[in-house]
Amino acid sequence: MNTKQDIVIIGGGVIGVCAAYEMTKRGAQVTLIEQGEVASGSSYGNGGLIVPSHSVPLAAPGVPLQGLKWMLNPESPFYIKPHFDLGFIEWMIRFAFASRHGPMMRSIPILRDLLLASRVLFDHLASEVGFEFGYEQKGTLMVYLTPRALEGGVEEAHLVGRFGIETKILNSAELHKLEPALLPEVIGGIQYLQDAHLDPARFVTGLAEKAQELGVRIQTKTEVLGFETSNFRITRIHTTRGDFPAEQVILAAGSWSPAVMRDLKIKLPVQAAKGYSITLERPQVSPRIPLMFGEARVVVTPLGDRLRLAGTLELAGMDLSINQRRVAAIQENSAKYLPGLERAKVLEIWRGLRPCTPDGLPVIGRVKAFDNLIIATGHAMLGISLGPITGELVSQVAMGEKPEIELSPLKLERF
Repeated sequence: MNTKQDIVIIGGGVIGVCAAYEMTKRGAQVTLIEQGEVASGSSYGNGGLIVPSHSVPLAAPGVPLQGLKWMLNPESPFYIKPHFDLGFIEWMIRFAFASRHGPMMRSIPILRDLLLASRVLFDHLASEVGFEFGYEQKGTLMVYLTPRALEGGVEEAHLVGRFGIETKILNSAELHKLEPALLPEVIGGIQYLQDAHLDPARFVTGLAEKAQELGVRIQTKTEVLGFETSNFRITRIHTTRGDFPAEQVILAAGSWSPAVMRDLKIKLPVQAAKGYSITLERPQVSPRIPLMFGEARVVVTPLGDRLRLAGTLELAGMDLSINQRRVAAIQENSAKYLPGLERAKVLEIWRGLRPCTPDGLPVIGRVKAFDNLIIATGHAMLGISLGPITGELVSQVAMGEKPEIELSPLKLERF
């Protein structure tokens, strides 16, 4: 295959930027189109965790039922907003079927392989790209206030441990010795040794700058309006900033991907899941290691002189409004684990939409409908974690190389 082909990437988040960086290193001529600014969506304000620990997919036994129980509580960690939309109803039915033991067990090794491969690529990027993005390899701590929740956490740790994820169960004394900032009410937890963290916005914007230096053309504030096609190929992309011819097209538009694909009559079973983060001025008593609060479903990431709380999963469609009750609940519930959070100065409140598939696995690979279209979306809360490996796999597919990870379980046609 001619490595000087023109490739157009739709989407300037972590997936699109990682793909652009990898493909231009392979000699391709790459144009990246983004409707806003680079890293202006979910890649900006998320928790910044790289988590092989999260090898269990969102679609798991008990999750749909728990979501239905929480529907009446708008402050709950997992909130399903009732709305009548046929696509959403179909998605929920698929989600329920995928949330059985058998499908979950088949998905765990797939996510594990992707997450561990991506973690290795982060190690390489931290040493090769030449800019600092706050990458630290300190693992994470999942901590609990109640014996019942701790028991559930230990059960999941044993499950992922069977698949090669390194864990360590800690009692109260061991946990507080490792992370003294935790309140005495925290009774125990699990250390996930292979996890890491970074500043997500610095990583994505910095990598985009490096990609530009290598020759990638980045076209921001450019909205896709439609496509021209011929003989099962996309030949031209119509945008608000003119037309772009393309030999290959990469769709990496996150939660906006289904709308972008509508003109091509391609149905993507992706639902937007809203999440929030609160960035605080780092309190005097602050954790050294990223924390995940078991009962509250909140992650806490130290980012230099800041501390970021991130959490909630809100299935409410393409809704970017901010629910102040949910924001307040994140900070109030986190204060049960760490002192002083309720008094810490708030620097920024953020929300973003994560693209979720019903089975909890991303969609990566070519589609049957068009010979030159590759889709890379549906990463849910694992976009940052899976950015480098997705960029690598998409580049291998686009450049005619054999993907290092089998992509058949991730193809769109599985739905």
